[in-house]
Amino acid sequence: MNEKRINRAIENLKKLDLTQMLVTDPMSIYYFTGVYVQPYERFFAFYINAEGENVLFLNKLFVVPEVPIRTVVLTDTDNVISAIEGEIDKDRILGVDKNIEARFLLPLIDDKAAAGFKNGSLAIDLTRGVKDEDEIKLMRKASEINDAAMAQFKGLIHDGVTELEVADKMLGIYKSLGAEGYSFEPIVSFGANAADPHHEPDNTVIKEGDCVLFDVGCKYKGYCSDMTRTFYYKTVSDHARQIYELTLKANLTAEALISPKARLCELDKAARDLITEGGYGEEFNHRLGHFIGLKEHEYGDVSSAYDWQLLPGMIFSIEPGIYLSGDTGVRIEDLNLVTPDGVETLNHYPKELQLIY
Repeated sequence: MNEKRINRAIENLKKLDLTQMLVTDPMSIYYFTGVYVQPYERFFAFYINAEGENVLFLNKLFVVPEVPIRTVVLTDTDNVISAIEGEIDKDRILGVDKNIEARFLLPLIDDKAAAGFKNGSLAIDLTRGVKDEDEIKLMRKASEINDAAMAQFKGLIHDGVTELEVADKMLGIYKSLGAEGYSFEPIVSFGANAADPHHEPDNTVIKEGDCVLFDVGCKYKGYCSDMTRTFYYKTVSDHARQIYELTLKANLTAEALISPKARLCELDKAARDLITEGGYGEEFNHRLGHFIGLKEHEYGDVSSAYDWQLLPGMIFSIEPGIYLSGDTGVRIEDLNLVTPDGVETLNHYPKELQLIY
C-alpha cells in the first residue's frame, strides 16, 4: 500500500468536499495498493476514508499478494451491496469514480446508503497525473527502451516489405530490450496510410518516396512509453519535406514552452498556430497530447479544453501532426516530464528528417 499516494488523493478529495470514496478502476486500485486483478463481473474496489480505515474489497476467487490493508472478502453468493453499506459512512457524501458499474451504484443510491453521491474521479486522476520519483524512474526506462527499439524498427524497412510484416516483428524486439510488451498495438503506416492517425497495419507494400510512420510504445514494470517518428523511404519530395519541417517546428516550439509557468492550453495553441500559419490548420485534427503512465492514455489533454497549470511530475505527450488524405502524413511525438525548472524530454531518438535506404 502506498500511503503517500493515498494521502495525496485524500487532499484532492477534500478539494471536492469529499472525505470518502469508492474506487473501482482496477489500475487506480493497483496504483494505491499494489494489488491488480481483472475482476470481470465480480466486485473489486478500494474504499478511501479520510476519517477512518481504508478497505479493500476482494472476491474469494482473486489470488492477490498480502497487503497491510483491511480486506472484505466476498464470495459469488454474498450480497455485495450490503457489504459496501457495512463499510461506508451513510452520513457523509460518497465519492465514486467514473468506472463504477450501474448495477452497483444504482442500488446504493436507491438505498440512500450515503448522504449523497458525487463523481470523485478528478481527485484520483489528478493524483495519478503527477508522478512520484519511483514512477518517473520507470517511465524514463520505458522511454529508453522505446528509443532503442525505434532504431531497430527503422532497420526492418526494405524493398517489398509490408506494414504487417514489420509490425509482426516489433514485440520480439521490445522483449529483447527488456520490455514486458506493448503499451498499445503499434501503428505502422506507409505512404498515404499515414494520413489516418490511427491506421492499423495492413498488407501495404513500401515504395520509394513513401513516408514510414511508427507510433509505438512498450511497457516496463507496468509503465508505458509512447513515441512517434516519421521517416521517408529512399527519397522525399520538397512538398513532404516542407510538411515534415513544419511539424517538427511545432513539436519543438511546444516543448520549449513546458514549465510550471505554462498551461496545457498554451502549449496546444503555440503548436496549432504555427501549423495554421503554415496553411495546414485543418489537417492537424487532434489534440496536441495526452497524459500517460500506467495506461497509455490517462486523464488530461494538452488541448484548448484544459486550462491546467503545469505541475512538476506531470508527464504527457507532445505530438503535432499533419495529415493529407491520399498523399502523406507526418507526426512527431515525445513524452515530456515537467520539472521544477522546465522540462525533461524522455525520448532521445533523433527528430531531424531521416531517409531509410
